[in-house]
Amino acid sequence: MRSRTDYILTKEEVHGYANHWLSSSLKLEYEGTKCTASTLLQVLLIAASRMASIFAACRDLADGPCDQTIRNALDESLPEISELQRRLNLCLVTKLPKALLRRSRRIAIDLTLIPYHGQPQSDKKEIYRSAPKSGTTHFHAYATAAVVHKGHRYTLALVHVEHGEKMKAVVQKLLKIIRSRSVKIRFLLLDKGFFSVEVISYLKCAGHGFIIPAMVRGRKPKGRKKATGLRSIQKKKNGYYRHTLRGKIEGKDRSAKVTICVASKQYKHKKTGQRKTKKLMYVISKVRQTPKEIREIYRTRFGIETSYRQMHEARIKTCTRDPALRLLFVGIALVLRNVWVWLHFQLAKDKSTDEPKLFLKLLRFREMLLWIGQVVGRMLGADQIQGIDRETYQRVTENV
Repeated sequence: MRSRTDYILTKEEVHGYANHWLSSSLKLEYEGTKCTASTLLQVLLIAASRMASIFAACRDLADGPCDQTIRNALDESLPEISELQRRLNLCLVTKLPKALLRRSRRIAIDLTLIPYHGQPQSDKKEIYRSAPKSGTTHFHAYATAAVVHKGHRYTLALVHVEHGEKMKAVVQKLLKIIRSRSVKIRFLLLDKGFFSVEVISYLKCAGHGFIIPAMVRGRKPKGRKKATGLRSIQKKKNGYYRHTLRGKIEGKDRSAKVTICVASKQYKHKKTGQRKTKKLMYVISKVRQTPKEIREIYRTRFGIETSYRQMHEARIKTCTRDPALRLLFVGIALVLRNVWVWLHFQLAKDKSTDEPKLFLKLLRFREMLLWIGQVVGRMLGADQIQGIDRETYQRVTENV
């Protein structure tokens, strides 16, 4: 057996970091006869580590409270959604890696939609509407901003998005949070959902460089009629072209002069196996690179999609209508992922340089979650559950 001194990092230390990050900023206050704020947080941690519901987590804890007690504690201790959002954003940057502050960074802004099959709790604005996905057009939507430089995907800000909310307002909220973190923005990489005259005009006025995929609009060529708008630019060679975008800002027709970058992409058709070429277009500002480099830079934005995949691996399952509770579960998952990224910065080589070398194979995200679950399980008696006890069986089956 290895001695304690052989370990650089232990399970208990990992759990301690996660517990400290959440408890210090969330500040959930609850004192019940069967549950305290500390116990509540431990149940949330083990539910997140197992990607389970509150019911499933409590069922497996011999020394823990029941699921209804946890729900009552959450109802009484959770603040309003705006205050909860503020606290979660503080949790995300409890310990910001110093390397991220040494130079300006690329920031990716994206919108993640979590499918929802149900009715809003109290207001229709709680449910975001979008194109069909997973059999529904209703979602709980969250916008995030994250550093995406060379695998340093660290979430800096989280915002809940309501139905009908303007994307300009969402970007303003995220940038306000980022500025308060002292992280220098090199330029922004935005999802195509932010392609609008309103957002582009705001970013140019704010002085931020950005790259946004352009959505093809304009008349298609038909007979002697030529293509118009961005559709005509799409047919041109790789390069940069000036274009005037038109749209509405606060109900009034407005326009914005932009630079469109056209870049080719070669790919292999899945069915025919033939090599084909696709033209990609980006609206850019204050980013001076070749079209090929612009395309490759924007590809790094897809690293934020990996962050969302990992976020779902630590998101507590629920069917509640409460948007605050759903925001809490998403926030906890992102905080745990930030803890994982921060730990790798602590284990990195050349930590004092601008580009420390990370070794992700030392600790995978799922492994870190397993460690947290094991520590909480020992604290709350998960190892004492031997199977399905007779009392539980009779309680569940008595009405059948």
